[in-house]
Amino acid sequence: MAKFLIVDDSPTEIHALSKMLERNGHSVVAAKTAEEGLARAQADSPDLILMDIVMPGMNGFQATRRLQDHPQTSGIPVVIISTKGQQTDLIWGKRQGARDYLIKPFSEKTLIDTVKAILG
Repeated sequence: MAKFLIVDDSPTEIHALSKMLERNGHSVVAAKTAEEGLARAQADSPDLILMDIVMPGMNGFQATRRLQDHPQTSGIPVVIISTKGQQTDLIWGKRQGARDYLIKPFSEKTLIDTVKAILG
């Protein structure tokens, strides 16, 4: 199955998302800051990144843009996962290079269907 990188400053969210993905046969690595997420993306070459927006330091929009601008990580699809659900947030996320945008909370089925659609 696929390897996922979860970038979220909430240990609770990392745990919940990890369990959803692992139950479906995937492996997971995690980062608690956007800066750590950028480094992990280069080191671990995940198949897909789940990116929170609101984090201390660099936010998820900025991190997504950096991932898409870097030759080593530009091919890794990013799905933004956030409680920020305004239409402008969704549009901005996609402009930064995100492939999809999920508004928390979402079901396990929604998550798995989304990543299956992106990964094929």
